[in-house]
Amino acid sequence: MNAERKIETLKGIGEKTKLVFQKAGIYTVDDLLEYYPRGYEFYQEPKQISGIEEGECAAVRAVLEEGVSGRYIRSMNILTAACRDETGKLSLTWYNMPYLRYSLKAGALYIFRGRIKKKNYRLLMEQPAVFREDQYASLSGRMLPQYPLVKGLTKNMLSKAMLQALALEEKKEYLPEWIRRSCGLCEYGFAVRQIHFPDSQETLALARKRLVFDEFFFFLLYLRSLRQDREKDRTGFSMKPAQSPEDVIRSLPYELTGAQKNVWETLRRELEGKEVMARLIQGDVGSGKTIVAVLALLMTAENGYQGALMAPTEVLAIQHYQTVCQILEQNHLPWKAVILTGSMLAAEKREAYRQIREGEASIIVGTHALIQDRVEYRNLALVITDEQHRFGVRQREALARKGRMPHTIVMSATPIPRTLAVILYGDLELSVIDELPADRLPIKNCVVDTSYRKTAYRFIAKQVAMGHQAYIICPMVEESEAVEAENVIEYAQMLEEELPAWIHVEYLHGKMKPAEKNSIMERFLKNEIQVLVSTTVVEVGVNVPNATVMMVENSERFGLAQLHQLRGRVGRGDAQSYCIFVHAADGEQIRERLDILSHSNDGFEIANRDMQLRGPGDLLGVRQSGMMDFALADIYADVDILRQVNEAVKRLLEEDRDLEKEENLQLKARFERMRRKQTDSLNL
Repeated sequence: MNAERKIETLKGIGEKTKLVFQKAGIYTVDDLLEYYPRGYEFYQEPKQISGIEEGECAAVRAVLEEGVSGRYIRSMNILTAACRDETGKLSLTWYNMPYLRYSLKAGALYIFRGRIKKKNYRLLMEQPAVFREDQYASLSGRMLPQYPLVKGLTKNMLSKAMLQALALEEKKEYLPEWIRRSCGLCEYGFAVRQIHFPDSQETLALARKRLVFDEFFFFLLYLRSLRQDREKDRTGFSMKPAQSPEDVIRSLPYELTGAQKNVWETLRRELEGKEVMARLIQGDVGSGKTIVAVLALLMTAENGYQGALMAPTEVLAIQHYQTVCQILEQNHLPWKAVILTGSMLAAEKREAYRQIREGEASIIVGTHALIQDRVEYRNLALVITDEQHRFGVRQREALARKGRMPHTIVMSATPIPRTLAVILYGDLELSVIDELPADRLPIKNCVVDTSYRKTAYRFIAKQVAMGHQAYIICPMVEESEAVEAENVIEYAQMLEEELPAWIHVEYLHGKMKPAEKNSIMERFLKNEIQVLVSTTVVEVGVNVPNATVMMVENSERFGLAQLHQLRGRVGRGDAQSYCIFVHAADGEQIRERLDILSHSNDGFEIANRDMQLRGPGDLLGVRQSGMMDFALADIYADVDILRQVNEAVKRLLEEDRDLEKEENLQLKARFERMRRKQTDSLNL
């Protein structure tokens, strides 16, 4: 089969449907086969209503009591109904499914299947699927894939297209036989079929292991190739010792920690050296990575070169820009900083492009807009990317290619154990800032169940009365625009009723337009909003020193590393801060995991404990959202596979550095195709 076969060549995918698939990033049949399920539906025997519990996904056999009623909230259609069996009554809610109002009949027996929530002390089923008895019986005992959906893309469309793609699948095995044999891996074709439509838990586990192995394998192969390329290079940007960073250090209202001083000394020495610097600065949330990065930018500017700092969100880019401008102004330094983001007006962008092109701007701060084709740098000598796991290796490489082999600094607050960081950042040298500023008060933590909510709301109101602010994080229960938005909208509306009227509550979610998100965060920064209900869109980097409470709903749905990063949004000022982890599902393992957060504020210790607690048995459990940009792999649950891959890649390249042996030609062809595809995706 042609590897580049377009998605529209499949039956039933016309011009309009093609555009819907492209919204999900699916352009070719290969893209479709690599669009893995995020989970599986297990169709078990329906329960009685009295036996269902909050947080679970359950099926009930019940009679629809009355007709379905509907209402609109901010252009979202919401349907409600109720069903009953001999043991009790259950409320039902659907989002943006208006046709159900006419297809469901009062008094008829159905099987309703969906996630159970608690609202106003009553259980309700959210977004339930509706089946007749015979329909449900045909699904009983099967594992059906659940895919991430975008607007217009349905489960049915994906499943039909996937079955066609699998029927056409003729891919040859590309991993050398010795790797498959030594690592206990199934064939690729079997893995792809079983990951989408597994015959059993056992075949799913085999498929997942192979595909996780492949994700790690090509990632590490790419890192090794970057390192090999860089080892050949000498820098054209060797710098002289600079005075301005030392003056800024003396002018700071605080003293740098020992770890910050050590890392700055390393950066200074490497910028003065003859080799191209490629360094990761790994530091816990609040450890002070940004000021060290700014010192490197100042040294670059003093030497007559340009330095760029790329942040993952506009709000964070603006904060970095303001920090740089403040330091330049307070220290009467002559260099100009400019900001470049996607939401700027066309005229503002043109002026920024000019200043960058002509070298008028020495320090450039922005989002991924920094790597757009129209941006031309005069003499880019230093590239810094913040929150590396949100960009991925290829995007920071895209920024680096804007210069003539500039020095590279990567900053990450993602708490990855050092032993894993050495593997996962294999193209970079590693520096760790493992001290927090001395004046930083430790965050007080508590892990509670849902019965604590009312107490938590009273505590938040008390903190707001003292002039502080709070975050409340809602998980995205389903990967659906409607449900994500409704979770935070409904929660914010409920909270407005629970909290005193003078407290301004607002919500934030990932489907909002960038300008709207920026506006809300700016108002939160100014304390015009006291309580912000949000999805994990606030996870990265935003600095609101006045926020003292972080409350995370359904905390059992998150990885510990992600919870720790969310917690890092508070504790940034001089007031005592608090984090409340609320879990809806119960169980010894859940409490054990979350209690780690109660007893430690050290991200690296938490990461190590999380790695010890979890393992390959956690097949479909909690993943670290967005971590390292893997589709299936989880660096904690799959640590043993990662170590296997590391050894396999090391041996492979020792024996055949350029993959020229006959047994490696299929692998080389696939690797080159993947590199081309990734480069094309960055519009380079």
